[in-house]
Amino acid sequence: MSIQTSIAAEGTDSAAPLTGAELRAIRQDFPLLQQSVNGHPLVYLDSGATSQNPRTVLDAEREYYEVHNSAVHRGAHTLAALATESFEDARSRVARFIGASDDEVVWTSNATEALNLVAYGISNASLGRGGEAAAALRIGPGDEIVTTEMEHHANLIPWQELAARTGATLRFIPVDDDGALRMDDLDRIVTDRTKVVAFTHVSNVLGSINPVEQLIGRAHAVGAIAVLDACQSAPHLALDVAALDVDFAAFSGHKMLAPTGIGVLYGKSALLNALPPFLTGGSMITTVTMEQTEYLPAPQRFEAGTQKVSQAIALAAAVDYLDGIGMHRIAAHEARLGRRLAEGLAEIPSVRLLGPAVGRERVGLASFDVRGIHSHDVGQFLDDRGIAVRVGHHCAQPLHRRLGVTASTRASAYLYTTDDEVDQLIAGVADAVDFFGAHA
Repeated sequence: MSIQTSIAAEGTDSAAPLTGAELRAIRQDFPLLQQSVNGHPLVYLDSGATSQNPRTVLDAEREYYEVHNSAVHRGAHTLAALATESFEDARSRVARFIGASDDEVVWTSNATEALNLVAYGISNASLGRGGEAAAALRIGPGDEIVTTEMEHHANLIPWQELAARTGATLRFIPVDDDGALRMDDLDRIVTDRTKVVAFTHVSNVLGSINPVEQLIGRAHAVGAIAVLDACQSAPHLALDVAALDVDFAAFSGHKMLAPTGIGVLYGKSALLNALPPFLTGGSMITTVTMEQTEYLPAPQRFEAGTQKVSQAIALAAAVDYLDGIGMHRIAAHEARLGRRLAEGLAEIPSVRLLGPAVGRERVGLASFDVRGIHSHDVGQFLDDRGIAVRVGHHCAQPLHRRLGVTASTRASAYLYTTDDEVDQLIAGVADAVDFFGAHA
């Protein structure tokens, strides 16, 4: 019996924590977690970068290639029809997972592409493309784009480039010494000149959960569109884009049990149909002459060329797996692990915990700096014990610079992470402090 079937059969409370038996069953679904690394059982604490895949996801992609592999939206033969049906069914399941309509889900290669799609679409609108429908998306000199000081580079650089192409001004909401957004500056920074407000839901460095409703509300109050980086929230929290009233949102499959090479752009239907495409070619058109082209409605207008069919089907299997366990239960499990991480790391001499203080809300992620030890050395010390973590600036150089560190070590948990694995990480960091003589 699968873990989802077991939970459904027992009628488990949607807010109840995962039991020890459920967690053991979940771990058995992940082949990679059964191995040893450097002579130790693998402790995988790098899910914030890339999560592992359960058998149901691996099987879904394999079955597509074994049974239905064909070009979607193109052939009239049976295999093509079955492939297209599976491809569009996957879109429906992912849309349902985030509270969207089918035509509001665009397949991309990853969240980076999704965010660039929005930025370049606005750039094309600003050049006059898209006609009257796109007029509200146009920006230029005197207009402003707002992001935050904690953003992943994927939600910063596209807006820098958009500002450079259009003559708009890029501004940002700063963070305080603990890394929290300075929300007292929000009304001063997001003004009637603001056209786009782009921000992360959950910081990939700090593990903090931002006040997205307040940010979206302020954006809409001044007539701006709100763009949400949901890469660290869609895999870990119950995400309802319609309830949030966000205009665009992006996330990646490889952070939520799916393969690499698949991402999602959510957009409100009216905005997607107004946004001019920036990748053009086959499959996204209605009529092409030698002089001009007319495009399909969203989402197909943004899906030029051969699509990521097997990856989309595998992503749908991944969200089914998450749904079967329950996102509220997963969030509760990871919040508890986040507290355990923060409490344990904060007690180690010479360790500086980044982000929310012990006892404050965070997801199952903690980044830290060990005084006198480079993060790469910490990571290698832990790897010798079979503990996989992320080291470096995590594609967030401005945030690290603001916090006064060049790099950090990040441990990130997921639904398959155990208390014992968190404790091994904490013990490993304490031993690294001893080994390198980095005591305070």
